[in-house]
Amino acid sequence: MLNYIWIGFFLIAFLVATLQFIFTGDFVIFEKVVKSTFEMAKFSVMDIALPLAGVMTLWLGLMNIGEKAGAIRFVSRIVGPFFSKLYPEIPKGHPASGQLVMNYSANMLGLDNAATPIGLKAMQSLQELNPNKDTASNAQIMFLALNTAGLTLLPINIIAQRAILGAVNPADILVPVLIATYVSTLTAILYVGIRQRLNLLNRTVIGWLGAITFIIGLIVFGFSRLDSQQMSVASSITGNSLLLLIIATFLIGGLVRKVNVYEAFIEGAKQGFETAVKTIPYLVGMLVAIGAFRASGAMDMIINGIASLFHLMGLNTDFVAALPNAFMKPLSGSGAKALMVETMKTYGPDSFAGHLSCIFQGAADTTFYIVALYFGSVGVTKTRYAISAGLIADLAGAIAAIIVAYLFFA
Repeated sequence: MLNYIWIGFFLIAFLVATLQFIFTGDFVIFEKVVKSTFEMAKFSVMDIALPLAGVMTLWLGLMNIGEKAGAIRFVSRIVGPFFSKLYPEIPKGHPASGQLVMNYSANMLGLDNAATPIGLKAMQSLQELNPNKDTASNAQIMFLALNTAGLTLLPINIIAQRAILGAVNPADILVPVLIATYVSTLTAILYVGIRQRLNLLNRTVIGWLGAITFIIGLIVFGFSRLDSQQMSVASSITGNSLLLLIIATFLIGGLVRKVNVYEAFIEGAKQGFETAVKTIPYLVGMLVAIGAFRASGAMDMIINGIASLFHLMGLNTDFVAALPNAFMKPLSGSGAKALMVETMKTYGPDSFAGHLSCIFQGAADTTFYIVALYFGSVGVTKTRYAISAGLIADLAGAIAAIIVAYLFFA
């Protein structure tokens, strides 16, 4: 499927650019598309792969210490009953369970720098259990789907950007974002669970999901009582304290278990650089295709078509102004962020479109980037239904974002 999507981006970009040239006679559109391919190739390596190499070197070194100290195994035992239902392929007590939990926790707290290398380590562990190395396993698809759903408890970066642009209450999108991203996450679990014929209607799954829902409700209640400045401070303290606690726990655990901590760090760190380099071709290929698609004007044509359709049906079209962000988010995180800022600048951070663009930004993650990065790191080329699972979760999050935006800000 990834092969057809990659080719499709290029062919659509070429077709749309050609049609624009035929009708306008302006050759500049071809120049824009070609220029975007070089820019995205550079961006993939210089702004993503190389910075990622340093972060991965650090965190995979720390993760190796944690594994040898037994910390990952301890976490996997706690979540074992729940993960055994979602990931029946993972043996009981396997380190992958703990790595998955740490990746999800870092994502929920907005700790992207820590979440990505931990997630890549988890993908490598899942690949060790994968009997068909070039084909995505059921466990890898579930992992990717939940990552692309992007469950976020503290969208602090979005709140900070709203504050910079002068929003009256920058944190007023916290509850809507949490609702939308939770919908996308549940959708991912249900869709993949049905495809894999998992028994999701058992006490363990329902109990864990109920507990998670309750905890999320408490977080929403607690943070809704804080102003934007207090929320920023609280989330920063929470995130940084968690990172320091993880590092200290791994190091102390290594000393207690008499692990040669420095050698364990070096052993794991070597894997970080190797993995980052391995992802470069996959990132360049996918992001260049997306860049050409966007530069051709195909994205604008889709959005204008949707606006016209809803207008003909006599329905409210206030949400259309923020749609570029919803369409861009599965393709490019940086592109989606730029569109979010552009929408708030154009319509105002406290406008309906401004609010909705922020909710879109927090509702899900970048499906194609995550698929290219994670599967590319382990050499998986046959992704099966991983992309469709991610896109369905994205769609559910986008629909939920529109509904909650009308409920909260119309």
